[in-house]
Amino acid sequence: MCCTFGLAMPELQEIKTTLSRIDKLEREIGLKQLQINSLLTITQAINENVPADDLFKMYGAFLRFEMAIRKMALFFREGTAWECKASSGVTEELLNNDISDDLDRIRTTQGLEDAVQPLFREFDLVIPVMHKNTAIAYAFLGGFRDEDDVYSKVQFVTTITNVITVAIENKRLFKSQVQQKIVNREVELAAEIQQALVPNRMPSSAAYQLSSIYKPHFAVGGDYYDVVEFPDGKIAFCIADITGKGVSAALLMANFQANFRALVSRRPALEELVTDMNSAVFNVTKGDKFITFFVAKYDSITRTLHYVNAGHTPPILVINGEAIPLKNGCTSLGWLPELPFLELGGVCLTGEAIIFSYTDGLTEVRNSKGEEFGEDNLIAFLLDHANLDAKNINDDLLGHVEAFRGREPWPDDITVLTCKVF
Repeated sequence: MCCTFGLAMPELQEIKTTLSRIDKLEREIGLKQLQINSLLTITQAINENVPADDLFKMYGAFLRFEMAIRKMALFFREGTAWECKASSGVTEELLNNDISDDLDRIRTTQGLEDAVQPLFREFDLVIPVMHKNTAIAYAFLGGFRDEDDVYSKVQFVTTITNVITVAIENKRLFKSQVQQKIVNREVELAAEIQQALVPNRMPSSAAYQLSSIYKPHFAVGGDYYDVVEFPDGKIAFCIADITGKGVSAALLMANFQANFRALVSRRPALEELVTDMNSAVFNVTKGDKFITFFVAKYDSITRTLHYVNAGHTPPILVINGEAIPLKNGCTSLGWLPELPFLELGGVCLTGEAIIFSYTDGLTEVRNSKGEEFGEDNLIAFLLDHANLDAKNINDDLLGHVEAFRGREPWPDDITVLTCKVF
């Protein structure tokens, strides 16, 4: 027979071909609809702030089931390393190999038929996800069948990989920004606490005058100074340099200030005060941090100065045209549970004098030639300006150091406590 139901053989073949095309189109439309639905599901999950690990799982399931990709691996940057976040069809042994150097050379989508790297040979192609010329993810695909529309699959996988990767990267950036805001706020609070710990008014009388300079290198520094006046005309003052910077230094400073104020208010002998301060610091730091400390008491009636220098840069006593370093004391506080030695220093101030205490950030200031301001320049300045009152000494000194420094940065915290006795 040459026909069926009145149709010629060519007409019948054409109908079969048309039906086959329709069937194929329906399958393709169904697949596209499934892919679009999956994309919408993933997008909705992103909008609902689903955790990154769950997004990676959704991505892996999408490629395996909806896209019918038999081999895949998604590598994501974690700090300086690359980690596989989703995979199928590849052994864990291969996935655990360090491929960082090989990945960094891939900048565009490319085939892997000539790959040498063992893991790369498992796949047909790799798709990098770039952000500002930096790769943030790599998707490896393989195991395609002959009947697969590879081009369409790769296009859609590229889209979904970019969507997932950018969403997770945005999560990270947002989290990092939030954490940075928290850190910034903590630093602000620490700076406020620190400013509250140092005196905002320097005492002055007919017998003595004090002035200070306080310049933290960062928002929060590790320097401390304090002055306490007593009703009988005596004063106690101190300066300290705490190891470390930032919030931890501010917290240690707060603890140090509380202990100093509590102890000095009982008016013990300086040896006892320093010994107790060492114990208090060691109990907090367990020897991990230490504090250099200079403390002095001045009696305006007897004109005597007693002091202990606990490992601090020696303050300079300027009297009768001489500059005398105040070195007597002990080791820094907090190194050991008990101080191995302690030597009390004492001087009778027969005339006008300056007790200039400072932290080493002052003498470490450098100029454009790399020269340090140094102790010799400081002593020369103090001898030349010994006739000034405490505030003018500090004001002129700051201007002098600024001129020496020029455009060079401050190297460290700078704290000065100047006491002039009359």
